[in-house]
Amino acid sequence: MDYVLRTKGLSKKYADCQAVDRVSVTVNKGDIYGLIGENGAGKSTLMKMIAGLVEPTEGIIELFGTTKIQEERYRIGCVIESPALYEELTAEQNMEVFRKAYGLTNRESIHQILEMMGLGKAAKKQVRKFSLGMKQRLAIGIALLGNPDFLILDEPINGLDPTGIQEMRNLILTLNREKRITIMISSHILSELSKIATKYGIMKNGRLIDEVTEKDIATKCQCCLKLKVSDAVKGAMLIENRLHSTSYEVAEDNVLRVFEYVDNPNVINSLFVQEGIQVYECSVSQESLEDYFNEKIQGGNRND
Repeated sequence: MDYVLRTKGLSKKYADCQAVDRVSVTVNKGDIYGLIGENGAGKSTLMKMIAGLVEPTEGIIELFGTTKIQEERYRIGCVIESPALYEELTAEQNMEVFRKAYGLTNRESIHQILEMMGLGKAAKKQVRKFSLGMKQRLAIGIALLGNPDFLILDEPINGLDPTGIQEMRNLILTLNREKRITIMISSHILSELSKIATKYGIMKNGRLIDEVTEKDIATKCQCCLKLKVSDAVKGAMLIENRLHSTSYEVAEDNVLRVFEYVDNPNVINSLFVQEGIQVYECSVSQESLEDYFNEKIQGGNRND
């Protein structure tokens, strides 16, 4: 599959702070790539390096199949951290300022983009009178002025009300599905991210600790038996050796998640009791993206 972005061992160090540590990500053409991580995980720094706003300490960035990234960065649009807008100017005037700054000649694209952003009727309105959601949409509109193939969005739904979140979600899906724009997006609202992302990268302390597709997440978050036991490691060995199954997960605090025997938990219970493993809790559970993320951040291990 064609890829839009690939990094290899990408790092950024500030004095004694390793902000990004040997991160290797792959964003394929057509992806909505959800970048997940706690505050300070390195998400924004990674995005800034990709966009050319921060110089990497080491590592390789490939864009659209080449390492000649300066020649390809014109194909990127980005909104990283707070939208940089001129509050006293109108939406239309903001677009015009950035159009000239980018050296673009097609002035008609301003009106087309404002309409697409749902800001056509607010084109003559001062930005200082905009809601946060309107400002976010205008910032994305500015990022679209150069007709990019790859869009980088850092927390675009942060602080929005439910209506604004829904509007932003629909906009991102429209850009991806109708305009064929590949998107990398970071967000703390994982329930919303799970509605649009096709691939995820999870960062912790500057490192990429997992990279999974939407299909992988669906598999990993499937219905399972959740057992809290006296010895999860021994229980895992019994599941493999006696039940010939590797469809399980060992989590924190002696918790096992078993993805078979959901309809017949007595098989697991009986085996454990026979082998001297105490079962304190046994329930049917289905994980969410938040559960999976939290488990990865806390250091759980999965064996498929």
